[in-house]
Amino acid sequence: MRHTLTLTLASLFALAVTLVGCGKSDSAGDGSSSAAANTEVSGGLTAAQLEHGIGPVVAFEVGPIDPAMAATGEELFRLKCAACHKIDERYIGPALGEVTEHRSPAYVMNMILNPEEMTQKHPEARALLAEYVAPMANQSLTNEEARAVLEYLRTAAE
Repeated sequence: MRHTLTLTLASLFALAVTLVGCGKSDSAGDGSSSAAANTEVSGGLTAAQLEHGIGPVVAFEVGPIDPAMAATGEELFRLKCAACHKIDERYIGPALGEVTEHRSPAYVMNMILNPEEMTQKHPEARALLAEYVAPMANQSLTNEEARAVLEYLRTAAE
């Protein structure tokens, strides 16, 4: 009996330590330390994740369009994305000509870089998967390549 009580107390202590340590973060993922940005608001996601997606890219501001980067992005889009996406029409995936008007730059990049987790956990990405049925393929782009594709998509929105 005493062994069972000790084991139970040890288990409860371990659970308490685990729960206290889980989910703690000093950053909202966007360089701020806002507790509100880290607070779960929907389906286990924070407000920052709902706005900017789930993945390696945090919120950032874009400046004027870089034509050289956009040209690189256009070529990458042609090679890696155009089999499923068109700029102005629905295809296997959604048209992307206006995506930068509806999604943050970080969201677009996280969808490019982390489509598996995005379609599993993000409500808007899950809805797109339900609508288009075909999951977005991870093209294994680097952050720099994803940024170039984003720059190209920004030119398409003009």
